[in-house]
Amino acid sequence: MLKIVKTSIAIASIISISLFTAGNAQADINDALQNICTIVKADDKRELRKKMKRVQSNFRLKLKDYYTGITCGGNSLIRSAMLNDSEETGTLMIKKMPRSDLEAPEKDGKTVLDWASENGLDDSPLVAELNDRI
Repeated sequence: MLKIVKTSIAIASIISISLFTAGNAQADINDALQNICTIVKADDKRELRKKMKRVQSNFRLKLKDYYTGITCGGNSLIRSAMLNDSEETGTLMIKKMPRSDLEAPEKDGKTVLDWASENGLDDSPLVAELNDRI
């Protein structure tokens, strides 16, 4: 009977520790990505590259892993780069994303190219970069 109680306590401890650590990891990644929209809007390629490397080394996540979870004023990171004429950061993200993700529709059901066309951004250098990449 005592052995069962000890085993139950050990299992409960392991579960609570793993849940606590998972919660902290989620909070840490959110903290790490907190100012990424500001970096994209400022067109700071160097800082964006540092941020991406830090997230990859600390959390083993690449841009494609967290791209869809981030919005800047309701727009994806590449769309925000287009709206803010952030050519350097936009180009970096386009080069780092897989082609299949660039061709895929985003949350609103439109691809980045379709969205750019609808918003009169066909002359954006990032649209040219997307067309070259896709």
